[in-house]
Amino acid sequence: MQPTDSRVLPALECRALSKAYDVKRVVLDRLDFALGAGEFVAVMGDSGVGKSTLLNLIAGLDRADSGDVLIDGTPISTLDDDAATRLRRQKLGFVFQAFHVLPHLTLAQNVALPLLLNNLATARVETLLAAVGLEGRGNDLPRQLSGGELQRVAIARALVHRPTLILADEPTGNLDPDTAHEVLMLLRDETKANGAATIMVTHSEAAAAVADRVLVLSGGKLHASGFGPPHALRSSHE
Repeated sequence: MQPTDSRVLPALECRALSKAYDVKRVVLDRLDFALGAGEFVAVMGDSGVGKSTLLNLIAGLDRADSGDVLIDGTPISTLDDDAATRLRRQKLGFVFQAFHVLPHLTLAQNVALPLLLNNLATARVETLLAAVGLEGRGNDLPRQLSGGELQRVAIARALVHRPTLILADEPTGNLDPDTAHEVLMLLRDETKANGAATIMVTHSEAAAAVADRVLVLSGGKLHASGFGPPHALRSSHE
């Protein structure tokens, strides 16, 4: 009898991922990268190097020129539009700089959206609102909240359906330093408590310092930075 393969699949794996907008603007060059459950990784880099492109490729909102992205072992290049949409609903959570809460919905309704899209019970909504420091405020409307509180709602919404992978695009760009630190610690703690994995794009060294690993996107590759613990990156050329 063959032994059972007990290896745990990465939450996210990029294999030889390449994307160029013209011959002079190669933003990703055979990029290899893996992210495990419970891991919080920050990606830094100058404006225009491809950080948002990387998130869009991971989310299946854009198509790579070559290579592939695997979410929980599923290669997204094999999925049609409907299947890719289902994967995003079930496996991904999004946290954006601009919050993207719906102003006409209450806090509870905003947080419940991923559950409703996946036909899941909404019992976790109050639990997540309490976890982000908004217990008892589910009936409030977004206009009654500060920027930091709105970002907490966005984090609760990203986590409520227990996604495999969280994508955070400059999640603290509009926040003061103290609120930004609180939001980042909350995102990190909830990521680990739920066994999710998070990749965060940021320009902020203070934000990146909260991550388990910090990578810099430059020349189409992810490189180790001077922040966070040492780590190794796999190379497609090894």
